[in-house]
Amino acid sequence: GGRYLYDSVKGADLGTTADGLVVVDLNFLYAPSCAHDPRWTCPLPPSGNVLTVPVPVGERAG
Repeated sequence: GGRYLYDSVKGADLGTTADGLVVVDLNFLYAPSCAHDPRWTCPLPPSGNVLTVPVPVGERAG
C-alpha cells in the first residue's frame, strides 16, 4: 500500500512507516504491461531522470 511509483521500466508500491518515512523496497519492483507487449503504451521518463550512483540491492548485495 501507500504511494505508487511508476516509470516506463518498473513500478513499485511505496509504503510509509508510522513516523511518515517512505519505504522503498526494491524487492517488490515489477515491469508494467508495456514492457511485455508493444501494443500497450507507457509514458517515458525525461532523459535526465537517472541515478548516477550504484544501487547495491538484491540477494548478493550484502
